Parts: sequence; structure tokens; C-alpha cells
Amino acid sequence: MGSPGYRRTCVLRESHGGDSSRRHRCRRSHHRALAGRDVGLGHHPHAIPDFRASLAVLTVSDTRTEADDRSGAAITELLEQAGHTRIDYRILPDEPRQVGQQVRTWIQVPELDGVLINGGTGIAPRDTTYEAVYGLLERRLDGFGELFRMLSYREIGARAMLSRAVAGIAGGKLVFSMPGSTPAVTLAMKELILPQLPHLAGELRKS
Repeated sequence: MGSPGYRRTCVLRESHGGDSSRRHRCRRSHHRALAGRDVGLGHHPHAIPDFRASLAVLTVSDTRTEADDRSGAAITELLEQAGHTRIDYRILPDEPRQVGQQVRTWIQVPELDGVLINGGTGIAPRDTTYEAVYGLLERRLDGFGELFRMLSYREIGARAMLSRAVAGIAGGKLVFSMPGSTPAVTLAMKELILPQLPHLAGELRKS
């Protein structure tokens, strides 16, 4: 991405009536900078367009049932729309031991690529998913929680700081823990998890 000074130059040219060819050159240069920012940062995309992942979905809630678990259903629907497979699904109460044990069981399944958890990431006394999951992670993907809170801030403001969304690698498998609201899981799935899932799971399958 161009420097702040570069962006200001573009705006000034347009606002002061610079010739159209200059304006177009400015825009094209800026677009090239945006398109190439990953390469400039040393990030090299490894797209795996036909990759199909297999995941388990866990809803953590004291009150939900399969009949009214809209967030679990949303995760499953989005997964399947993207061509991936849900191979298991559970609802567990907000009990960290049960949640941790279920995740430990799943990450031992050879064909499983990851676990998608929703619920229990807030700060209420019964919100203990973070505690259940964090200790299982051998490597954290800190950017997931950071980006999720940034995106949430745009929609719900400062309340985004209450989310303790977390992700990482446990037993060679992906683990994502999201808030339990349907808008939150939809945001996390569409903006963060699904776009990177083929690359993340593909990298882990190499090991």
C-alpha cells in the first residue's frame, strides 16, 4: 500500500483539477500497490482452489438445542456452500472440561482438518470457552482474534473488545473459537476463516 503522502498526492491531483491522464495514472498505481501489498510484505499466496476440508462444529451453550442452534446451522451451511464437509457436530454446556475433552477427542481424528467452535467467548462467569481452548493450542493464530475484533468494531463499536475469539493449532489441527451470535459467526466465517481455510489446512496436511 502506498505511503500516507502518496495517498494525499492522489487526492490533491483530483481535487485541484489535474488532467485526467494523471488522475488515471494515480489510481492505477494505487491499485497496483494494493494488489501487490502481500508480496511487498514477504507474504506469498499459496492458493489451493480445489481443496476440500473436513471439520467438526461445536456449539457451546447452556440453553441451545439442535432445533434452535442458528449459529451452528449457519457455520455448517457456509462450510458446505464453500465445498467443505462437516463430519461431526455437537452442542455442549458451558463447562470447560467437557469442551476441552471434546476438542482433544476431535483433534485425534486423522481425517479431520479442524474444529469450529461458537459460544462462550465473552466475559460472563459462564463464558469459559477461551479457558478451555487456549491451553490446548500449541501455536496461536493471534491475527484471527485481532482481525475479528477489528471487523466487529466497525459493526458494533467498542463492544467488540468483549470478544475473546481465539484460534490456533492443536494436535496438527485448526481450532477456531468464535462468539455465539449468528452475525458474529457469519462475519468470522465469511471474512476470515473460509477465505484462508484451504491454505491453512493444506499447509497442516503437509506435516
